[in-house]
Amino acid sequence: MPAPQETKPRWERRKDARPQELLAAALAQFVERGYAATRLEDVAKRAGVSKGTLYLYFTNKEELFKEVVRANIVATIGEAEQDAASFDGPSGELLSTLLLRWWTEIWATPLGGITKLMLSEGNNFPELAQFYNEEVVARGSLLITEVLRRGIARGEFRPVDPVVMTRVLIAPVLMLMMWTHSYMPTCDMPDVAPEAFMETFIITTLRGLRADST
Repeated sequence: MPAPQETKPRWERRKDARPQELLAAALAQFVERGYAATRLEDVAKRAGVSKGTLYLYFTNKEELFKEVVRANIVATIGEAEQDAASFDGPSGELLSTLLLRWWTEIWATPLGGITKLMLSEGNNFPELAQFYNEEVVARGSLLITEVLRRGIARGEFRPVDPVVMTRVLIAPVLMLMMWTHSYMPTCDMPDVAPEAFMETFIITTLRGLRADST
């Protein structure tokens, strides 16, 4: 007879899930309300727990925000860094995969609202801005830069300035994120699906980077 499977009591399973539930509630609250207007009691209420329970896991709003970023955006960057380090195919394919991953896993999701929040409120919270720049902006930018350097060294990309080109690559995707997460007047311009935008952007980028391009 097989041994019965061990299951945790319901209250223990609920306790284990609480940090994830709190982070999900905090993400939704930060995206909807912004950093300054978000209150810890509202996060706790959204997660279905007391404010005291929230303090068992996070000491203050700043630490809660940082953990939201670490558990979601920073974790995705870390996975992308590992995948890039073990990738041995063409640099154009790696760059394309990286840019699409950035879009589909971060900027096209509610996490894009965190980037929007930092753009709008970062100046008012310099310590958070420094944290975000070091953990997200610097690491993400360096990863793209290293892929560009890889392509240049292998003779796949023409010799562009990889640091400048990194910013050139980030800017259109950042603008697409702002369009996606904000109401912006379109001046009667037709809507463009984000998927079509990204496909056109990547195709154009790779053609321009090709070592034999003129």
